[in-house]
Amino acid sequence: MLSSPLLALALAVGSAWAATAPTFAPPAPAYNQQSPNYIGKNNNTITNGPLVSGRSFDRFINIWLENTDYATAASSSVFQSLIAQGVLMDNFYGVTHPSEPNYIAVAGGDFFGDASDNFRHIPSNISTIVDLLEAKNISWSSYQENMPYAGYTPYNYTQANYLTPGSNYTYYVRKHNPLIIYDSVANVTERALRIRNFNDFAADLNASAISQWTFITPNLVNDGHDTDINFMSAWLTYFLVPLLNNTAFNDGRTLILLTFDENETYTINNQVFTLALGGSIPAALRGTTDHTFYTHYSTLSTVQANWALGSLGRQDTNKTLNNVFTWVAEAAGWTNNGLTGNTSIPLMNATATIPGPLNPVLYVPFTAPNTSAVGAGGGPVFIASGLNTAFTAASAPAPINLTAQGQSDVPWAVDPGFDYPTGNKTFAAPATSSTAPGGTSAAVGGLRVGVESVVVLVGVVVGAVMLL
Repeated sequence: MLSSPLLALALAVGSAWAATAPTFAPPAPAYNQQSPNYIGKNNNTITNGPLVSGRSFDRFINIWLENTDYATAASSSVFQSLIAQGVLMDNFYGVTHPSEPNYIAVAGGDFFGDASDNFRHIPSNISTIVDLLEAKNISWSSYQENMPYAGYTPYNYTQANYLTPGSNYTYYVRKHNPLIIYDSVANVTERALRIRNFNDFAADLNASAISQWTFITPNLVNDGHDTDINFMSAWLTYFLVPLLNNTAFNDGRTLILLTFDENETYTINNQVFTLALGGSIPAALRGTTDHTFYTHYSTLSTVQANWALGSLGRQDTNKTLNNVFTWVAEAAGWTNNGLTGNTSIPLMNATATIPGPLNPVLYVPFTAPNTSAVGAGGGPVFIASGLNTAFTAASAPAPINLTAQGQSDVPWAVDPGFDYPTGNKTFAAPATSSTAPGGTSAAVGGLRVGVESVVVLVGVVVGAVMLL
């Protein structure tokens, strides 16, 4: 818990921002052009392998926005106009609170008990979607707005404020960059360098080189984290709307998932406004609503089903939580669980109550996945090198309270120190502490520690399904 002075500072920062929130301004001359506001130069066009055809789509693009209640997003005229072009998923849910564990979950099939936005890194024998994609030679990449260079691993990045000249602002944060949190990606040079900035995105787009699986994170103002629905909607009009008409991004075999990490009100279930867009959406489904119960794990299972991939053997194989998008399930011959409607939806707003290796109060070590699980793709569970498959959840010790033992955080809160400032891996001495919540740094440049706005949780309910 933050001390009283730090709490007061965080609240004051939040109040000051709310009082002076700027009007949206394009960060680049156009959505497909590079900009000095992105700091980093383009790192040459990305290289992808031959296209691998899927059962329903050949390209899957994630675009994540931040911390918005379903009703708030639904009130936006921009979101309303987009509904006509795709499928509204009105029973789509984040898997926990706050932000970071949701990003961790969509890459690795679990959030491992994380209940913070602190610095986290996950050991290299824990697998991600990257392992599954590469096993089938499917290209992938990620684009992080205002990340200064490809493979950037520090906690955040503060730079000149392009909205308010003469000041600095933290536009990029690691906690919204799911793949960089996993050492199996971040500690492998050729993988880390596929996590790129928006100058790279413009170059790759114009070269028709967008990978088959892509994760896009806007900066902290454009994703709505530090602004509001109107600012976010203006960014979508500037960025996404023209991309929908650009065949280098959205062709007849593209599926675009526009969603949110979590809702804003922690005391209600974690429903997030979600749209499936893109040329691969069957014409008969455009402008319709899908009432199926989906979660961020459905993003994994849908990709697995489409390309007949293996699985991670974690919550991506949990039959309660891993429904595949209906039209993709039909193409893949997968049967969903039939959950629809509010009365049957599990509670997905648990936080700080799930044991795991990223929870300092309920700490247990990383355990092996369920190696006998069968995911929507039908392939085997991916087993990383060095993984002890005998150390399962059933054999793990009871959770322990590291905080009560005088440890400030979990072992995975210390920055391992590798980074790619020149395109080659470098090492720095591990930080002595990197456990403070992340967000705003005190000076220009990347810091390993920062200060985040404070969220007060009231009346959080735990769903039993979350304990599976």
